[in-house]
Amino acid sequence: MRVVFAFLINTIFNLIVGLIVARFLGPEEYGRFALGIGVMIFGQALGFEWIRQCAIRFYSARARARKPHVRATLNAAFAAFTLGFVPLAALFAFFGPELSLPRDLMALALAASIANGLFDYETATARARFDDRLYMRIVVIKNILSVIGMAGGAWMTGSARVTLAAGMIALLGALVFSYKGLRDPGAGLARADRRLLRPYAAYAVPIVASVVLYQLIPLVNRDLAARFFGFAETGRFALAYDLGLRAVSALGSALDVLLFQIAVRAHDLHGQAKAREQVARNMAMVFAILAPACVGIWIVLPSIEVLIVPKSYRGAFGHFLTLMLPGLFCLGLSQFALNAVFQIARKTRPVVLAALAVCAADPLIFLLLPKTGDASSLALAQSLAMALGFVTLVGFARANRAQWPGARDLIWTLAAVAGMAALAGPWRDAHPGLLQMIAQMTAAGGFYLALVGFTDLAGLRTAFVAKVLPILHRSTPLKINLPLELE
Repeated sequence: MRVVFAFLINTIFNLIVGLIVARFLGPEEYGRFALGIGVMIFGQALGFEWIRQCAIRFYSARARARKPHVRATLNAAFAAFTLGFVPLAALFAFFGPELSLPRDLMALALAASIANGLFDYETATARARFDDRLYMRIVVIKNILSVIGMAGGAWMTGSARVTLAAGMIALLGALVFSYKGLRDPGAGLARADRRLLRPYAAYAVPIVASVVLYQLIPLVNRDLAARFFGFAETGRFALAYDLGLRAVSALGSALDVLLFQIAVRAHDLHGQAKAREQVARNMAMVFAILAPACVGIWIVLPSIEVLIVPKSYRGAFGHFLTLMLPGLFCLGLSQFALNAVFQIARKTRPVVLAALAVCAADPLIFLLLPKTGDASSLALAQSLAMALGFVTLVGFARANRAQWPGARDLIWTLAAVAGMAALAGPWRDAHPGLLQMIAQMTAAGGFYLALVGFTDLAGLRTAFVAKVLPILHRSTPLKINLPLELE
């Protein structure tokens, strides 16, 4: 569970750094920074995400000990793609089509995509072998360097370029400080096996294609916002999306890194049938955590805006995030609940087709929606397109004869989040602030936790007891053995 804690710590620091950067850059310069971050993430997904996905699926502590050629092959692939990526990125940045982003900032963003890709790949290897201590150390170092470099750079210079460069240095610095733990003995490039690349690519390319397509949507929408409404509106639009996505992705990723590895282990040890059962349990748990999280964000959003959002972003932040939340919820379910169905079966083409549906729907919905004086139509189009992608993926999963979670868990989850909204939703705009947010979290969160305790919703109560009981067992002189296990 230490890796889950690390994910949450990482998210909190990312939120803090993001808000500080937004505050000191201002909406217009933050709009440029956000567009640069979008290019960075898109470049990373296009060039290096497939290697990270292969590390999660095929690398492990066992592979590190018995199959060093696996890590060697992944390292060689990253080195080769970096050598190919650099000249192509330079050509695109300085001689490619004219975009809203200045060419020097475009080049810097593409360089940062290499650093971000390396960071994600190396941390994925630590997670894949369940080295929670190493992963925690990397995350802590990265966040310390980010606070010093990015927040400090934004405060001192007010420059998107300096802030983006500081972020790249923070990523690489964390890896340098953790090099000894990340290095695999006997995994030199000479041991790379080209024969592994074909099955690795066959597995990862469809997943990466879907990631690239999903990353293309906010990138294009930010570019459209800059063209139609200016960089200041792009900054407001991007801050709402970035903070909302980070909140949803943090929970989803923290669950995914644990639950998907359990499903992979079930597949390796017990076969396809047991893995499908585990994926169904995982789906119920992801739904039971993401649903109340998104409803909870909506409930406390006015208070969050008053407490932490810079004044120049207020109003637009809450409005845009309210429009985006349903889409972010659907995106979270698609990535962290449904994708595992196809990853375990190694039939990942439907993931790409669903992402294509989202990309096709987003501009079409934007054209059909009535235009406003701000980026509301972009936010709504993005949300509706992601909902369509989720429905499409459900259809493919049904055609693939996926095993589904029980209706009981889904119904109780819906009832619980409806109760949360009914209890705390009506007074969300009454007196926004810290006291109201605490009261809302107590009422809505207490109601949800009570239902979890009463119904054992998605096995959450059982999981909690199974985790806490050994701790109590070790810390008390009165030892009681109870036959509680988490499947």
